[in-house]
Amino acid sequence: MAASLGAALRSAAADCPEQPFIRMAAGEWSYATVDAESDRVAAGLAALGVTRGANVSLMLPNCIEFVILWFALAKLGAVTAPVNTSFRGELLANAINLVDSHLLLVHESLLEPLAEVRAKLGAIESVVLVGERERAGFRSYRSLREASAGAPPAAGDIAGDELCLLLYTSGSTGASKAAMIPHRFVLAHGQLAIDGLGLHRDDVLYCPYPLFHLDATVMTVVPALLLRAVAAIGERFSVSRYWQEMRALRATVFDFMGATLAMLHKQPPSPQDRDHQARLGWGVPLPAWAPEFEARFGCRLVELYGLTEAGTMIYTPQDQPRRVGSCGKLLGPFQVRLLDEDGLEVPNGELGELVIRPLAPAIIMQGYYGMPEATVAAFRDLWFHTGDLLRQDGEGYFYFVGRRKDVVRRRGENISAAEVEEQVCAHPAVLECAVIGVASELSEEEVMACVVARPGATLEPSELAEFCGRKLARFMAPRYFRVLAALPKTPTDKVEKFRLRAQGVTADTWDSERAQPALPSSPGN
Repeated sequence: MAASLGAALRSAAADCPEQPFIRMAAGEWSYATVDAESDRVAAGLAALGVTRGANVSLMLPNCIEFVILWFALAKLGAVTAPVNTSFRGELLANAINLVDSHLLLVHESLLEPLAEVRAKLGAIESVVLVGERERAGFRSYRSLREASAGAPPAAGDIAGDELCLLLYTSGSTGASKAAMIPHRFVLAHGQLAIDGLGLHRDDVLYCPYPLFHLDATVMTVVPALLLRAVAAIGERFSVSRYWQEMRALRATVFDFMGATLAMLHKQPPSPQDRDHQARLGWGVPLPAWAPEFEARFGCRLVELYGLTEAGTMIYTPQDQPRRVGSCGKLLGPFQVRLLDEDGLEVPNGELGELVIRPLAPAIIMQGYYGMPEATVAAFRDLWFHTGDLLRQDGEGYFYFVGRRKDVVRRRGENISAAEVEEQVCAHPAVLECAVIGVASELSEEEVMACVVARPGATLEPSELAEFCGRKLARFMAPRYFRVLAALPKTPTDKVEKFRLRAQGVTADTWDSERAQPALPSSPGN
């Protein structure tokens, strides 16, 4: 395997220059085209002063320029720091300032949020505009491509332990951190995806999620690169356009996350439900009704486990029957343990925090950029602590329960928010749900369900409370219900539960114990 991302592209372009590599609604680009274009852009970046080890911020939607820039920077030994395009105000300024970038490339559609914080970006010296039109005060991406006709960067001398990406954590539980991702991580986890999902060269790997996310880059573009296959990148996730885009891009493998699978499943049946080429969908979580989805849409669904900081190392075995609720078995050069709150390993069947130790160099993140204290805390006791709670059975299968911060402690019981959410979402009028813990007048917490109704459906909290009382154990059934027009989310469709916790019990919350609207109270924990 090549040592670096740029070297891997060089090799693929030599092997199959005319083979399609990147496919989007806007067009299709071969391996040779991506290689040549990234060489041109790399020369332009070098002329702007980008050097080996420099961090360069990208503020771009899903577009071919994003992919070209990533490979160009990789060839120079520079580090791509893609910013979450939903960030605004202080959040945006802090994210860019965190990684000490001197150069920012921004899409013309995102100039407004950039303008709001431009004066606060202390380290940024140059801004390059990606778009159709040139604007005063900005160097254009077109001029960057034409800036130099120098020799292509060597690419091959970049070592596997050098940084390739700074990927921001999702921010679903609070402020984002920038995980330092080396080249070997990128390539190793691309290969693990191939092995764990049984991907092959004639696959078209489809991802509708942002390119600033692990799923689109490391889990879609890189496996396609290593296989000499096609990476099909959607503009963004859309329930109404999902299958249409899959058909247009001729996808055979797709990615789901969060509530997206439930949203697709709850769409009205259509004669076109099987009018696609998809054979496999992978993601989290895999609900109990997965067999119904498979029968309706004619494709297999598999669950796995991964995270930005350490990649994906638990996959459902493709040659084994599905274990209901399991995200699979360990795959790859890793040690893992499940630990209790005292740092001691728990027996099989018991709940514990997953910790990870790599058995090869540079295959998990090298730390959080500019945050030494957070890095030390994450790697305490020589293990990387994920903050995720899992169980393991006697045959080595793991079962994801939830984030440590996503377990509600109620009257002495630990309640998995994910398990409650699955039952609430079984109600035919519920589109999606987020369960949180809020402050209790007794002690510990009460369970609160924040729900969104299906389009055209009427959702009565009192009726939903009765439904949950029949479905769930008494201690698990939510006391509070709040109907919202939409849940606050990151662009990768993860619910920002910290925002819901901050709001707590509000005037529009239904209290099932009192069978009446709840009075406002202090925010939850």
